[in-house]
Amino acid sequence: MSINRIDIAFRADGNISIGGWLFLPEGPAPHPAVTMCAGFGGTIHHGLEPFAVAFAEAGFATLLHDHRGFGRSEGQPRQDVDPWRQIADWRRAISYLEGRPEVDAKRIGLWGTSYSGGHALMLGASDRKLKAIVAQVPTISGYEQGLRRIPADQFAAVDEALAQDDRNQLDGEPGYQALVGADPAVPAAYRSRDAIDFMLRPVPEGAWENTVTLRSSRLARMYEPGAFVARVSPTPLMFIVARDDGSTPTDLALAAYQCALEPKRLVLLPGVHYDIYIAQRPAAIAAAVEWFREHL
Repeated sequence: MSINRIDIAFRADGNISIGGWLFLPEGPAPHPAVTMCAGFGGTIHHGLEPFAVAFAEAGFATLLHDHRGFGRSEGQPRQDVDPWRQIADWRRAISYLEGRPEVDAKRIGLWGTSYSGGHALMLGASDRKLKAIVAQVPTISGYEQGLRRIPADQFAAVDEALAQDDRNQLDGEPGYQALVGADPAVPAAYRSRDAIDFMLRPVPEGAWENTVTLRSSRLARMYEPGAFVARVSPTPLMFIVARDDGSTPTDLALAAYQCALEPKRLVLLPGVHYDIYIAQRPAAIAAAVEWFREHL
C-alpha cells in the first residue's frame, strides 16, 4: 500500500509549536488513526518511522510527533524531559488528529514505547476518547528503574548533583548531562551498551543532540505510571515486553500487566530493550497492528 507522509504542526500550552509527521494511507477517508511518540530523550528519528509506516500501510492514519524541546518541536529549555508536559502535549496531538478530515475521530488508538509507553498507561487511564492502547517496553516505575540503573555507591553523588542543579536554577537555566555515554568521568543518564549503540545511530544533522537536562532524571525518578495500569480498563490494553529488558525491567512490566484488567493482551518477545526496535520489530509491529485492527 502506498502512503503519504506530510509535515504537520499543532499548538500546545504556552503557544508552543509541536512538530511531526502524519502518515496517510491510500483509500477513501476517514481512516482509523494511531498517535505515537518517542521515549526518554528520543525523537521521531529514533527507530519510530518504520512503525509509523507499517501502521499506515495497515490502513491507519498515523501521527508521529516530537516532544516539546526536541527535534521539530519548539520549547525551552531544549532536551528537557518532563513527563507531565509530554502527556499534556500528547492530549493536544489527539485533539489535532480528531480534527483532521482524513481521520475517523471515533476510532483513535495510542501507541507508546519505553518512557512514552508509561505515558500510554497514563493517557489510557484518563482519556476515554482512545479506543485501544499499546504500551511497548513501557516505563512502569521510575523509582525502581533508577535504583537498578545507578550503582549503590553513587546514590549520594547523584542526589547531590540534582540538589545543586536545583540551587543553580534560582539564577539560570537547568544543567545538562549526556543522555548516553560510556565514560564514567562524564555524567550520563544511561550507560548500557545497547542504549549507547541505539541512541547514537545516525540521525539527520541538527535533529538531535546527546544531552538531557539533569532535572529530567529527577522527574523520571518520581514518575510512576504503573500505578495507573488498572484504570486503563475498559479500554483494550496490549503490553509488548522484551524478555530480557534491563532498561524498563521485564519483571516490573510483567507485574504491572498482572494488575491490568481486561481486555488486555501480553506479547513477550525475545531480546533486550532495544531489540524491539530492530531484530524484533516485525513481530512487535505485527502484534500492534493486530490489536488496532481488532479494536479500531
